[in-house]
Amino acid sequence: MIHKLIMGVCILFVASGLSAANKEQERLENSGVVMEEIMNTPENIPQELLEKAECVIVFPSVLKAAFGIGGSYGRGAMVCRTGEHFRGPWGAPAMYALEGGSFGFQLGGQATDLVLLVMNDHGAQSILSSKVKLGADASAAAGPKGRDASADTDAYLRAEILSYSRSRGLFAGISLEGSTLRPDNDANEQVYGHKLTARDIVLGKGVGVPASGRHLVRVLQKDSPQDESAKASNR
Repeated sequence: MIHKLIMGVCILFVASGLSAANKEQERLENSGVVMEEIMNTPENIPQELLEKAECVIVFPSVLKAAFGIGGSYGRGAMVCRTGEHFRGPWGAPAMYALEGGSFGFQLGGQATDLVLLVMNDHGAQSILSSKVKLGADASAAAGPKGRDASADTDAYLRAEILSYSRSRGLFAGISLEGSTLRPDNDANEQVYGHKLTARDIVLGKGVGVPASGRHLVRVLQKDSPQDESAKASNR
């Protein structure tokens, strides 16, 4: 009887672990779908900004909690360019969590997709190091949209993170100031099968792109194969 009970507990434990892994892998796959759909819309992220971004973070289906203010919570993935100064091809994805502050009212009760562009080394290093509060630890601004939109205003040049939302088919910049962004290392473990920090994944060597993350990386590589900053520095 005890033996059967132990076996049953072990089966439940394994099943629970597989379910969690499948859930995170599905979230990562959905991040690729969201990014592709956004890039295929006419009023999308300006090409100039995407080419200058060092990392892109995608949160599919962010939901506002039913009760309270600031209860919004999203989980998704960040992909950065490889190399010491984030100038190479897009690398392996790291899982991230976004906990809401002021953007709760903007989201309403509708599921909303969020995309964040990390525009410089300081912003990328901050996000890799620890939990950051947008607007305080890292400067943030609502991003402009449209491939021909002007991206040279002071607000966009100063911001370390530019943010966008898509809800009910509408795509626009959104302010996420007051929200916190942190590595989701439990999710990383589920995706990669062993413990890895976001820094290990993004800056480490020998971390391959998991099958569930290939779509997201492929979309980014297609739409922005090389960092414009790298081109400028090589002239």
